[in-house]
Amino acid sequence: MTVEPDRSAPSLSVPAPRSTAEPPAAPTPVPVTAPAPAPPGGRAAWLAWSIGVSVYILAVIHRTSLGVAGLDAADRFGIGASALSTFSILQVLVYAAMQIPVGLLVDRFGPRRVLLLGVLLLSAGQLAFAFSSAFGPALASRAVLGCGDAMTFISVLRIAARWFPAARNPFVAQLTGLAGMGGNLVTTVVLARALHSEGWTPTFTAIALLGVVVFALVALFLQDTPPHQEAAVRPDAARPDAVRAARPKVGRQVLACWREPGTRLGLWIHFTTQFPGNAFGLLWGLPYLVQAQGMSRAGAGGLLTLLVLSNMTFGFVFGRLLSASARARMPIVLTVIVTTALGWALVLAWPGGHPPTWLLVGIILVMGSNGPASLVGLDYARARNPAERLGTASGIVNMGGFIGTMITLFGIGVLLDALSPDGAGAYSATAFRWAFCWQYVPLAVGTAMILRLRRKVAA
Repeated sequence: MTVEPDRSAPSLSVPAPRSTAEPPAAPTPVPVTAPAPAPPGGRAAWLAWSIGVSVYILAVIHRTSLGVAGLDAADRFGIGASALSTFSILQVLVYAAMQIPVGLLVDRFGPRRVLLLGVLLLSAGQLAFAFSSAFGPALASRAVLGCGDAMTFISVLRIAARWFPAARNPFVAQLTGLAGMGGNLVTTVVLARALHSEGWTPTFTAIALLGVVVFALVALFLQDTPPHQEAAVRPDAARPDAVRAARPKVGRQVLACWREPGTRLGLWIHFTTQFPGNAFGLLWGLPYLVQAQGMSRAGAGGLLTLLVLSNMTFGFVFGRLLSASARARMPIVLTVIVTTALGWALVLAWPGGHPPTWLLVGIILVMGSNGPASLVGLDYARARNPAERLGTASGIVNMGGFIGTMITLFGIGVLLDALSPDGAGAYSATAFRWAFCWQYVPLAVGTAMILRLRRKVAA
């Protein structure tokens, strides 16, 4: 009789520790793995996007300001084409180099803080540029400006991803690019006139002071995420130690993004489609139209305005097509590449290097499709990367077009100086014709990479 209780005691005591050990472990995965609520969309989403995109519009005004001031900058600082191109090259180089760090900052700290820092750097850089009278300080100020510019676009895309349903993201991304072209329109219409009526320092100072208003808007009214998503998007508020430990290291996060073929395809799409219109609008468009084609500054400014309007139109059309079907992505990209290459071939092959006005209008309309097509690359990255590394993936892709722009700006500037030894005032139509042929080098490389990576991604 005494043996049975002794045998039953261990059988009752063994499962007891197991049952008491399991309950504490069960609740821990719940807050981490619980899916985030769907983005709401609606008026609140459009308001958040509008505030964020105001920073991007301001950044585009700063970025493209040199495009209508290139000849004035050459006179003010006493520089030639190679040195003049250095302004835009350095600005674009800093922009491209900052994309991955900015993406990581957006993933870690949220787009609102990054946008505020971006506005501060934009305003400081432009203010320093306004008062620069020598090449060195002016160059440094453009580098600061490029750093601030780099913090805007990715942040706005991240705001859109948190506030809008996933199906709306391609359209909102195109609208973001379209809104940025509004900033380019301000540059070509308002800034160009102010520069020649008010002068260098007052004009660039006024642009810098616009940042005060935009900074106040972001600081007072912008929310990173909808209120009901705050706990899901920022679980570190409740469990900071656990979330911090779960975050991947920076190197691993970047490597994970790069290993995704959709990210690499997006980068090369951005590289190949964006740079022709970018290089023309940022720097070489006005000198080409004025010096090589003999147009007045007003007439050249009108064609640059047409470039902006074309960009806005294509942005709206591509946004609708991409929202309707993801299958439209690769046809849009390849059509834009082929059309741009053929258009420039016709312009550059025209006898005497002086194509008629209708052909110049045609190539400018075609280049208006470049910027909207480059955003397709971001759509590939967004569709194939998880939300926690979306900013990093967008940063990698967004490097592409600006690396292509930098290569193009530098190549054209070097060739112009090599073909025109007499200086900036002697750039002929023939010199511009051969210098602009440089565009086909990055165009060929980028197209080959797109076709190669397309096989790895279901396009």
